[in-house]
Amino acid sequence: MKRFHVHMHVDDLAKSIAFYSRLFAAEPARVEGDYAKWMLEDPRVNFAISTRGDKPGVDHLGFQVDEADELAELKARAEGADMALLDEGATTCCYARSDKHWITDPQGVAWEHFHTLGNIPVFNEAAAPSAATTAAACCPTGAPSAQALAAAPAQAACCGPKSTVANKCC
Repeated sequence: MKRFHVHMHVDDLAKSIAFYSRLFAAEPARVEGDYAKWMLEDPRVNFAISTRGDKPGVDHLGFQVDEADELAELKARAEGADMALLDEGATTCCYARSDKHWITDPQGVAWEHFHTLGNIPVFNEAAAPSAATTAAACCPTGAPSAQALAAAPAQAACCGPKSTVANKCC
């Protein structure tokens, strides 16, 4: 089953947590010093906020899936529609380990498709560079254009030390 995902950048995390907790009538499922996430069931939404952005507002949208085959289906749909796709594969970001890929709509809005595999204690783990992994803008603020996605390697280190959009992910 899919869950809609929204990630917003905020200026004041504490004020925003208080506001969204009242709005959703629920406390966040996860809170860190720079990040909070609600896993709502009605509607089924993964709503995340962080202070890691350039300016407040919607950073990116997406779909979180429960099963690997659902992620493969979303990827096949994007590839079948000739959408430029940045496949990160296994990566860490937003205090989670996930398999993911990104697409960008015609207006430049980044869409993240991901399958969360588990939690991690840090925002992201630095990916070790390899011949198959080079610097790429994978994360939403300043979302990669269709041209950038098309030119990106099949695997990219999200939010890693060589990312051109360091620490702006998920």
